Amino acid sequence: MADPHSADPRALVPAAMDRFTNRLRAVDPAGWDAPAPCSEWSVRDLVAHLCFEHLWAPHVLAGTPMDEVGDRYDGDLLQGDPPGAWRRAVARSRPSWTATEGHGARVHTSFGWLPVGEYAEQMLLDLTVHEWDLARGAGLDETLDEVGVDRALAYIRSDPIMLTGAGLWGEPVPPAGDTARDELLALLGRRG
Repeated sequence: MADPHSADPRALVPAAMDRFTNRLRAVDPAGWDAPAPCSEWSVRDLVAHLCFEHLWAPHVLAGTPMDEVGDRYDGDLLQGDPPGAWRRAVARSRPSWTATEGHGARVHTSFGWLPVGEYAEQMLLDLTVHEWDLARGAGLDETLDEVGVDRALAYIRSDPIMLTGAGLWGEPVPPAGDTARDELLALLGRRG
């Protein structure tokens, strides 16, 4: 079996979506308005952010420039049903991640044109860290997948352009412990 630490990052995104889905299913109905540890978001806002990202993913992976997609995903994506909105977003996103032969070599993101593998690393990072945010905000188990953490941490250590984008992540804080998860969360401003 291939080492998942060296796998094409595109192949790791569907499993990260599944992990996020499992956490989301465990959110108590009263938990949607709980504060998430990222910026000024609630758990509901966090899910809306990920729905937005995954509705965009099929377009990005196909190499469609952002201006061609336009504002079609602006507005209330959740429509009062965070789990349903996430299921709909993932139903569109997952097939695009698994159909790697249809991916553009370079894709257009808010950071400009990037290699498709770097976009996949960004999405894996987003899913992994926001899985923890969801767990913390909703009072769930905060254990994270080791491969997802290792890949996200390696990507952050590479000093990607997305790390320096205004307001994307919190300012680094001292790590709560000495694990890779602790380091990853601390580098992105989370107090694990």
